[in-house]
Amino acid sequence: MTAGVLSPADLAAIGLTLRLAAATTLVLLLVALPLAWWLASSCSRLRAPVAALVTLPLVLPPTVLGFYLLVLMGPDGPLGRFTQSMGWGLLSFTFTGLLIGSVVYSLPFAVQPLRDAFEAAGRRPLEVAQTLGATPLQAFVTVALPLARPGLLTAAVLSFAHTIGEFGVVLMIGGNIPGRTQVVSTQIYGHVEAMDYGNAHTLAAVLLLFSFAVLLALSLLGRRRLRVLP
Repeated sequence: MTAGVLSPADLAAIGLTLRLAAATTLVLLLVALPLAWWLASSCSRLRAPVAALVTLPLVLPPTVLGFYLLVLMGPDGPLGRFTQSMGWGLLSFTFTGLLIGSVVYSLPFAVQPLRDAFEAAGRRPLEVAQTLGATPLQAFVTVALPLARPGLLTAAVLSFAHTIGEFGVVLMIGGNIPGRTQVVSTQIYGHVEAMDYGNAHTLAAVLLLFSFAVLLALSLLGRRRLRVLP
């Protein structure tokens, strides 16, 4: 078996994958920041059920999650009926549908590092800031966020990397439509189905090297954090 050369379809799949990962990471950070803060600071009885719901994609098979999201977006699903009533059509087998599925599937990888960072910082710095006249929002932006910056960086890297390697969810929601929903993982699957092991090997090697680089970066980041701790 010899590695093949990246074809235009492979390059298109890589481009779509990077675009999906970037959009997913941006949306996840916007969603995960307030959610992680609430989980780290709330005493509500809903905290445990919400935490379990957020963590569910870690243990749920991706095909199961993808199936229920497909039903949700389908013509008889509540989201599908809403988008059709608004004249947007169905979200399944579209980039937007892939984005929704990726956000749900990668949510734990964004929330958990941020929650850990907020819990490690504690409430004391914010209480001090508020005694000096800062509003809760000002204390969060000027104190909590800077203290949680390592967790924010970890959440962004993990979210991006996890989206790059998705397969089951994106295949269920988006299929494998060239130029529209065909990402790297489904492109590899297509090569294997066609017995084109050379090109499959090339794309798989790209993902392997990327995954190694991400893990190495996270390891170096962790060592740097340990060195700066008092």
